Amino acid sequence: MTSLAAMGNVPNGGVSVSLHRGVLFLGFPRRFTVCEAVKFHHCLEELLPLYPDTRRIVLDFSRTELIDSSGLGSLIPNLKLARARAIPLQAWSAGAQVKLALSLMGLEKALPVVEGTEGVNPTQPLNTKDWPAITHPSVRSRPKRVLDIVGAMVGLTITLLLFPFLALAIRLDSPGPILFGQVRLGWMGRRFRLWKLRSMVVNAEALRSTVPNEATGAFFKNAHDPRISRVGKFLRRTSLDELPQFWNVLIGDMSLVGTRPPTPDEVERYAVPNWQRLDVRPGLTGEWQVNGRSKVLDFEDVILLDLRYQDHWSFGYDLRLILKTVALIFSKHSGAS
Repeated sequence: MTSLAAMGNVPNGGVSVSLHRGVLFLGFPRRFTVCEAVKFHHCLEELLPLYPDTRRIVLDFSRTELIDSSGLGSLIPNLKLARARAIPLQAWSAGAQVKLALSLMGLEKALPVVEGTEGVNPTQPLNTKDWPAITHPSVRSRPKRVLDIVGAMVGLTITLLLFPFLALAIRLDSPGPILFGQVRLGWMGRRFRLWKLRSMVVNAEALRSTVPNEATGAFFKNAHDPRISRVGKFLRRTSLDELPQFWNVLIGDMSLVGTRPPTPDEVERYAVPNWQRLDVRPGLTGEWQVNGRSKVLDFEDVILLDLRYQDHWSFGYDLRLILKTVALIFSKHSGAS
């Protein structure tokens, strides 16, 4: 088995590299988070010219106890490159947390987990616990989850009381469905369908390319979006369009407080560090919402707000953000444009 140790400084994020009978082994470190992920992002792009006879690539996760959203994000361009070169790629000896992370991101089919390859005996993965490691303490906070359930029940009760009137207004103003569902990415990149009361015309998604984007970076914003209906403007100004998301909170796709849930096309344009925002569950409200979301037009500012939430998170911090959100809803500056 030959090693890369003497072949120069390849920016591989602490990943050991070796070759055995045409199989390129990449041994991942104990923690594979944002610092390691940034360096690993272009790993195969650097390695494959050094190993032109590579017939298979194996990602050895036997030592890995934690991979976060940034780690998963850095795998994707490498997976795409291997597929473009028609080189089979497998995960090896993945523990519970790595398997969970791959399945949440939907990578288990593109990166199948095997227990050995070509006569090489795998080692027992270090992380075999039934309850995997977490990426952020808020994910496993019981008080936070209880608050989510209680808040969602209250919110859904309010939704049921208002729904007949709001549904009638939406239907009379703009023909089409009452609810609008859109695929978003949640914790660790897990896809879910986010629900809103429809505030735009039915073919809004098809018309998106005709509306100029006033935001900078990986998200879309237009203060005077012509696709928004008359009733839709009222729903957004009062945040009533987001009432159905209490269902997303109740079933665990979202939390009352968290980061902004991105769309898949946004994530396609992420730099590796931006994936950190997926280390927590997305929220119905959060730093972005209470700090003037209509005025935040630079995506990097959104990232900073999301990371600030992660750094400052506590149960009490969630409560303060909820109170700020309620105060904002009843102020004249509430809602999104």
